[in-house]
Amino acid sequence: MPHIWIEYSGNLALDTQALMRTVQDAAVGDGSLFPLAGARTRALRVDDCLIVDGHPDNAFVHVVLRIGHGRNAEQKAALGERVFQALTAALAPQMAARPLGISMQIEEADPVLNYKLNNYREHLAARAAAAAAPWPRTVVGAALNTRQAL
Repeated sequence: MPHIWIEYSGNLALDTQALMRTVQDAAVGDGSLFPLAGARTRALRVDDCLIVDGHPDNAFVHVVLRIGHGRNAEQKAALGERVFQALTAALAPQMAARPLGISMQIEEADPVLNYKLNNYREHLAARAAAAAAPWPRTVVGAALNTRQAL
């Protein structure tokens, strides 16, 4: 973790890839609080919504940041401030141009009712090793021990 959901109203023209990168980078930071291998970020456009009085210019961005159990209150507060600051800075042009609501909440997963399985760390390590390998560079295939010359 963190797992991040960015919901936004369909009347916003956003570079969702850039916004996802901004929010995820702010959440993961230097990796001391969360490993990159645990990060999952997605953006969800919401076309069917009623915002405030229903005026078509009204827009919203809402972020849910779900984290695993085990961080103290100070760490969670610092995380929230860091991510919300990055989020609002990225959305400043839209905020200046239209009615926009920006919100974010942090949810902590129950440590007992949280199930997961992944092999991202192994693939990250293999990609790093391949990138550091001398020429000819190789690409790691579907199986970690499968390599193809570029």
